[in-house]
Amino acid sequence: MHWWQTGIIYQIYPRSFQDSDGDGVGDLNGIRRRLDYLQALNVDAIWISPIFPSPMHDFGYDVADYCDIHPLFGTLDDFDRLLAEAHGRGLRVILDLVPNHTSEEHAWFVESRSSRDNPKRDYYIWADPAPGAGPPETRRPNNWETHFGGPAWTYDAHTGQFYMHQFHRSQPELNYRHPDVLPAMLDNMRFWLDRGVDGFRVDVIWLMLKDAGLRDEPPNPDAAPDARPFDRLQHIYTADVDGIHDIVRRMRAVLDEYDERMMVGEIYLPLERLMTYYGNGDECHMPFNFQLISLPWNARAIGDYIGRYEAALPPDGWPNWVLGNHDQHRIATRVGPAQARVAQMLLLTLRGTPTCYYGDEIGMVDVPIPFEECMDPAALQQPELYQVWGRDPERTPMQWDDSTHAGFARQGARPWLPLAADYRARNVAAQDGDPASMLALFRRLTALRRAEPALNRGAIELVDVGVKDVLAYRRTAAGSDGFVVVLNLGGKSHTLDLAVVGAAAAEVILSTDPDRQAGALTEAFNLAAHEGVILRLAG
Repeated sequence: MHWWQTGIIYQIYPRSFQDSDGDGVGDLNGIRRRLDYLQALNVDAIWISPIFPSPMHDFGYDVADYCDIHPLFGTLDDFDRLLAEAHGRGLRVILDLVPNHTSEEHAWFVESRSSRDNPKRDYYIWADPAPGAGPPETRRPNNWETHFGGPAWTYDAHTGQFYMHQFHRSQPELNYRHPDVLPAMLDNMRFWLDRGVDGFRVDVIWLMLKDAGLRDEPPNPDAAPDARPFDRLQHIYTADVDGIHDIVRRMRAVLDEYDERMMVGEIYLPLERLMTYYGNGDECHMPFNFQLISLPWNARAIGDYIGRYEAALPPDGWPNWVLGNHDQHRIATRVGPAQARVAQMLLLTLRGTPTCYYGDEIGMVDVPIPFEECMDPAALQQPELYQVWGRDPERTPMQWDDSTHAGFARQGARPWLPLAADYRARNVAAQDGDPASMLALFRRLTALRRAEPALNRGAIELVDVGVKDVLAYRRTAAGSDGFVVVLNLGGKSHTLDLAVVGAAAAEVILSTDPDRQAGALTEAFNLAAHEGVILRLAG
């Protein structure tokens, strides 16, 4: 099997991981300083959110140069040192690729907007004002809306046309119907692959192609009366458009020119459409599966989805699971501290590749950010939805210790976002030697997963224990011990008979409850409220 199938991926939001130079923003040398910590987590790869030159209107997701490093984060030499030292520790490095749009400061767009007859004009999506009366800047070409709020068109007075953007107006969309755009992006990929990066997480890969006729999108009949304009439309002309799979296949072909490289695509689509991005083993190695973020946190909903997801996978499709990321509220905030422990056991024992978000291994929570300190452009453009859509709360600095600025930045350097109020108690140093801590649980789970073929590559079978709050499944692999994972997603304890999990006897290997003693079980056992256990089946 490949490393990305049996391994664990750990996402680093670089602005918030470790500041090494005292400017209050995390950087590459900060990540390099923490490589021993990452290695001790038993993860196999780090995914670093964008580090390219950018005006930072969307914190790196507005790329001004795909083949360099933003000075905030360091230099290409710093990156090469980080890559070499990570590889020396057996850690792979995945970069965030943002091919759907660039910054308005990218050289391509500077040329594109300079005149209508510039050779790079059609590298981007331009359109004339719609017919009718009134100033041209008021006559947008169609009804498309942005994810960040507002029309998906900005008028350029210099050339008398609108350019299209699905996010911030400073992020113009590339036109992949132009024959030169995709080859240029593939060359950007090769630049990093030649340096030795192990793969890419591809931002909004399902949005990269738009309707050639720029047709109006139809109304969404399921939209709530108070839905924002974006949600009042069905996005059939801006998402998952016919032809997108040809682009994804050509990106995959570049990765296949190299040994053991991978691509995971950010895709928010219903299950059946998500599965098409595996292609015939020639598209994404893994389309991100975000359902643990959006599903109701109950055993039935999660169990039903596991079954549907596994059944929908193509024959060679490898599953993957995610609890959180830089765009979603933290798992400990969504489900509470006790269930966050159960959630980590779920993530790290399901079949497929888990992706972990920095800080979740110590139970970090969302940090309330006053609107006057808000940095997130998506929230600033939709202030009425700030509490719902704001992404700053899950992007706050990593909590390393109880010193000033939580060990993230040196004294006198103001972190770019506020710290959590509980950082003096909830931090790596405080949890490092505590066997009852979330960090200790995380390390034990990752070590067990790494050591056991049944957990890192084996089959999965759901087990119905007859209790609505309890999710259970069996993990097995030929020639190795089998396990049953039993997770109580409710607040009441339950007595379970071993026979319902198909075992006459079993051994408790690991529990989310630090008071649970490991040891052999026969007949029945008590599962505490908010407890997850891993049972090794007796031979």
